[in-house]
Formats: sequence, structure tokens, C-alpha cells
Amino acid sequence: MPTAALLRALQADDVDLALNLRLLDCTGCGDCSRACGSGVPVAQTLIAARDERRRALAARERFRARALRLERRAAERAAKRMPAVHAETVVVTPQPTTLSSGAAAALARAKARAAERHKP
Repeated sequence: MPTAALLRALQADDVDLALNLRLLDCTGCGDCSRACGSGVPVAQTLIAARDERRRALAARERFRARALRLERRAAERAAKRMPAVHAETVVVTPQPTTLSSGAAAALARAKARAAERHKP
């Protein structure tokens, strides 16, 4: 990992360049601090920047998940508010059936008897 370039990118607040230089791959081993004789806390700087970026990425993911969850809930509520189709509103037209001559005669007799019973 090019530590010097990574530090320059972080000091210039160029997060995109730091990410391209693989900031998130920093393991925090401290080898860069031991290699640097200037006494600059390189490892601590890289670890802090890496952790800050990871927190930001996690927050972005939480935000996106929340937005999707809210959108899904709104769609579910809208679906519940839509009027349901009731059985009373559905008109079913009976299909005419053809009866045999004997059945038609029996039906006619039954209708005639029912009509006689209901006469005043």
C-alpha cells in the first residue's frame, strides 16, 4: 500500500483518491509507522480514516434500507386502503339451461301450484 500517497490524499481531504489507494484494505498492522522514521502516527491516522469511512458506508446502507422499508410499507398501506371487491357488487348472470320436456312440464306444474297457494 502506498502509504505516503494515502496520507497526502487524506491530508488533502481527497476521499476518492484515498479509496482508490485502498484505504479500506488497511489492516492496522502498524508496519507503516515502523517504516516511517519521522514519528508521524501513520497507522493511527490511517485507522481513524478507515473507520470513519466504514461508518459512513454503513450509515449509507442503513439509510437505503430504511428508505426501501418505508416505501414497501407505504405500498402495503395503499393496498389495504383500496376498496375490496365484495360479493354483493359482483353480478353473476345465471346461464340459461335447457330442460328436457318432462322436466319443463314438472317445473311448470310446480310454479302453477305455488301461484295458487299465494292467491288471496
